[in-house]
Amino acid sequence: MKHTIEEFLINTFGFLPPELFVIVISAMPILELRGGIPLAHQLGFSFGEALFFGILGNLLPIIPILLLFRPVSKWMLKFSMYKRFYDWLYNRTMKKSNNVEKFGALGLILFTAVPLPTTGAYSASLAAILFFIPLKSAFLAIATGVVIAGVGVAGVMYMVF
Repeated sequence: MKHTIEEFLINTFGFLPPELFVIVISAMPILELRGGIPLAHQLGFSFGEALFFGILGNLLPIIPILLLFRPVSKWMLKFSMYKRFYDWLYNRTMKKSNNVEKFGALGLILFTAVPLPTTGAYSASLAAILFFIPLKSAFLAIATGVVIAGVGVAGVMYMVF
């Protein structure tokens, strides 16, 4: 399966310059910088380059999500298929966001900084929306968490591998 995913990504995005390839992978849900930084390492980027492009890519979708998710979802809830997806997403986010509920923007930092599946910038953005954390506070907290996660992932990649 891993080989298939790698093959798909290379076939789909392989025409991009390496820096843009890392940014695109880091901007993708689920992969985020946990996928982008190891890719940058494999492509021969320095620690600083991998960190920069991974963080940049991971931050790009955050403001559009924070601004557009609520109005788009409000309209999309008319459709039963989206309603089922929204309910699943809402329940999953609420289960994982105890710290966000308890600590607000500070909880977003913790939630985003842990580089585990489903605890990245996308999930933190949804938690910020669901808990009505103001845009500026949410973005700063998520960005801080992304930087912490990026340093952790890059540190492991460049020190261990």
